Amino acid sequence: MSHYLVISAIGNDRPGIVNSVSQMIVEHKGNITSSRMMAMGGEFSLMLMVEGDSAVIEKIQSTLPDMEASLGLTIVSKHTEAKPGTARVPCNINVVSMDHPGIVQQVADFFSSRDVNIEEMNTDTYPAAHTGTPMFALNMVVSLPADMKVAPLREKFIDFCDALNLDATMEIS
Repeated sequence: MSHYLVISAIGNDRPGIVNSVSQMIVEHKGNITSSRMMAMGGEFSLMLMVEGDSAVIEKIQSTLPDMEASLGLTIVSKHTEAKPGTARVPCNINVVSMDHPGIVQQVADFFSSRDVNIEEMNTDTYPAAHTGTPMFALNMVVSLPADMKVAPLREKFIDFCDALNLDATMEIS
């Protein structure tokens, strides 16, 4: 029977972090089933889900304090379960606009108020090509209830974005 452990870590960005963490997991016979890793400013963050039998998961979890010290990371782990298969429809959302505070919260509120789960979200800021204007980009995957009509939701979302001067797309994955 498979067991799962979610590991989250953050520390100063430098080469070798991913190699060290993944090597430890392989040495203990664990399997990384899902991961997100990225540099943010001078920090590197990773979040991953590891699968293995109960002995494997316990070995990996017991190794984390030593890894935390040797790599200079702050590590948090939590036991979890495999995500249950539910009848939901994945949908990709992309938003671009001039940067201003509140965009993430407003978009998140739009979907949460309609029982739409945000599965993944990535945001970034960058200067516009010719003007240098601060721009904001949001990419996310949401999970729509299977019985939800997509076209009316898309229309409401585009109207919502137009009212906030956000350029957006919404496509079924």
